[in-house]
Amino acid sequence: MAKHIKELFDLTGKVAIVTGGSRGIGVEMAEGLAEAGANLMLCARREEWLSESVEEFRGKGFTAEGKACDVSKAADVQAVVDETIAKFGKVDILINNAGISWGAMPEEMPLEQWQKVLDVNLTGCFLMAQAVGKEMLKREQGSIINIASIAGLTSSANGPFYAGYVASKAGLIGLTRELAASWGRKGIRVNAIAPGFFHSRLADRVIDIYERSIQENNVIPRVGSEGELKGITVFLASDASSYITGQTIAVDGGMTV
Repeated sequence: MAKHIKELFDLTGKVAIVTGGSRGIGVEMAEGLAEAGANLMLCARREEWLSESVEEFRGKGFTAEGKACDVSKAADVQAVVDETIAKFGKVDILINNAGISWGAMPEEMPLEQWQKVLDVNLTGCFLMAQAVGKEMLKREQGSIINIASIAGLTSSANGPFYAGYVASKAGLIGLTRELAASWGRKGIRVNAIAPGFFHSRLADRVIDIYERSIQENNVIPRVGSEGELKGITVFLASDASSYITGQTIAVDGGMTV
């Protein structure tokens, strides 16, 4: 017999790691998972922001832990996974959200900035998926959600111009398909969310430049609002999406139609 709709979206007892979980859309997605019942392990590079977010979640009655982590460093990644297993005994959900950017015309892009963006946005997601995947394979179940971007799907002659970021997000979409194909028959689903423009520390400088264009040209003529990534996150993390894998879902107000 099919599950009741409330059961399909219920994450009670599930354990989620959220990278880049101290601010912006990472906090929003983590909150959505917690509201659906999940226990959280948040990780981010800046300890002060991370501690603040963990305490805020605990104040709302959520079960949350935090661990400082640079996802481009394999040892940091493994430490997060080890601590999650030590605290909670398992990992059911991974949100690969940590990301950075660097804007420059391609002919002026410093190689070290290109490399840094790829190291965090693409290699970091692979390292985290690899470490978490090993744990998920033991139980033959899990959901990995990579946070890509519409920048991985489309570009504009009017910019913004950030070749490393675009390449990393397009690569992450390909990695999502490959991990889904590799692990699908072992109970692990891997999907990606490609947000459009949402207010965050990373995006606000670009939004300030392009918000009027978004209002004029977007199918839904505005920047994304706070809370509009919660639903898709819980959907992909839960049994509500149990027959979906390898997909990239744009949450962009129709920008890429």
